[in-house]
Amino acid sequence: MHTRKIVLASTSPRRIQLLKQLGVKFECFDPNSSEDSIATGPKQRVKENAEKKARYAMQQYSEALIIAADTIVYFEGKILEKPRDVADAIRMVTQLSGQVHFVYTAIFIHDTISGRSRVEVEKTLVRIKNLTQEEIYSYVLTGESMDKAGAYAAQGLGGLLLEEINGCFYNVVGLPLSLLHKMLVDFDLDLLIDQK
Repeated sequence: MHTRKIVLASTSPRRIQLLKQLGVKFECFDPNSSEDSIATGPKQRVKENAEKKARYAMQQYSEALIIAADTIVYFEGKILEKPRDVADAIRMVTQLSGQVHFVYTAIFIHDTISGRSRVEVEKTLVRIKNLTQEEIYSYVLTGESMDKAGAYAAQGLGGLLLEEINGCFYNVVGLPLSLLHKMLVDFDLDLLIDQK
């Protein structure tokens, strides 16, 4: 049984739900939209954003294990984050239709007691099926795409857009669980063993 305070530096409903599914007791902390890295490389971008979220939480918690994550879609040398509006979401889904892209998620974990930090990045290949203009418009107008990197949700209706996933499905959702488990074990917390 683990007794350490765990803080998720995120208000993402997907990440919250995934951690809850694992039976983890944790607090949520709003990192206040800390996704402002200007790095052009996908790995560097998600690493910097995840670290900034964690560091923001560090100012509020003195004895906790802080988990932060950041996810982007990378397509033809360009980073696709969350769409600005409906037109931007339509543009993104249209671009991805019939194409292969990559999803990158960085997980940054910091132990405020020991001062140790670790960051890792997961990469997953995703192919979107060929979509008609009507399908693209109909999907975007559901509103599901508005707060998702790349403007689709793999765990929702957006799952119907997916033709192939090569790698971690949960990475596409926003929190690669196998990588998270491996990293937490490095902080002496094994979620398979230390339940409740």
